[in-house]
Amino acid sequence: MPHPLPTLRIGDIELDFPVVQAALSGYSDTAMRVIARRLGAPYTICEVMLDYFVLQVKERRKTSHLMHVAEEEHPVAGQLMGADPEQFGPAALKLVERGFDVIDINFGCPVKKVLGRCRGGFHLSQPKVALQIISRVRDAVPKHIPVTVKMRRGIDDKEESREQFFQIFDGAYERGAAAITVHGRTVKQRYDGPSRWDFLRELKQHAGNRVLLGSGDLFNAQACLDMIEYTGVDGVTVARGAIGNPWVFQQARALAAGEPLPAPPTMQEQRDVIAQHYTIAEELYGAEKCVPTMRKFGIKYSQLHPEHTLVRADFCSVKKAGGWRDVLDKWYGENGPGVHPKIEEPAPIREPVEV
Repeated sequence: MPHPLPTLRIGDIELDFPVVQAALSGYSDTAMRVIARRLGAPYTICEVMLDYFVLQVKERRKTSHLMHVAEEEHPVAGQLMGADPEQFGPAALKLVERGFDVIDINFGCPVKKVLGRCRGGFHLSQPKVALQIISRVRDAVPKHIPVTVKMRRGIDDKEESREQFFQIFDGAYERGAAAITVHGRTVKQRYDGPSRWDFLRELKQHAGNRVLLGSGDLFNAQACLDMIEYTGVDGVTVARGAIGNPWVFQQARALAAGEPLPAPPTMQEQRDVIAQHYTIAEELYGAEKCVPTMRKFGIKYSQLHPEHTLVRADFCSVKKAGGWRDVLDKWYGENGPGVHPKIEEPAPIREPVEV
């Protein structure tokens, strides 16, 4: 049955489909984003960058990939994280100057080291600082550049955390945020346990016509449509589910159009996309330096191969420039059917809905 989905608007930017690629630390560089765009993602978000790093980085060959934006990937967002509100504005402006179309502020990262340095999800415990950051970014960048926010549903499940969440959530829109993405886990949960889709459902009812995107436990195309249908959010951001499986965006478009789930990409289709991905990475990093970066992508791509355990092992063993081509020749030389990646995550929490 078709799932007619409306377009997604972020400020003045209109996207033709409401399933987008999330910011993924260590992954969503230009290469991953371009591949996602080629396979149906209408919008992507760059891996998170520290505000002070953005301000200090020099334009050199060894750092040119860090804030690189390809011509074919617009619109694209740059995501900022930091501790000092004063640095956010100048850093956001620098990202705009580098070609990013949207500035996304990270209040969601749950990594222990990040929290210990008062960054990311830590800001959910200090609404005044969080809202000051949003104001500084909104004031710093041109009016046509949308400012968005990434949050989790709170530090933990205490009532104080809930109150702080809504203080930031409502205050962000009041200060000019064009959209907010909310992950259905708390900061303390990190990536453990299920995502609370029922909270997102409640939150969208609270948000009304304000643009809200959902995140959490989106590991295949059907889950993307299920989240939109169940919670009513305006769009969803696919994070870990898009690593090594950029076809998830094509598949979501097909399901939304009332078509059956497309078959997983064939060996030839996988080979072509992996080769494109590695070629872009080599242009960005150089043939030698892209080896460790791309090894982790090969490992993720292997999950779509019928012999994924053996393919993964060969991608893990790539140590020399161009060695990935040997893996492609060995495992992707002959065409044949692929497989959908296995999902080994807990199902999201959804309360029964009366029909």
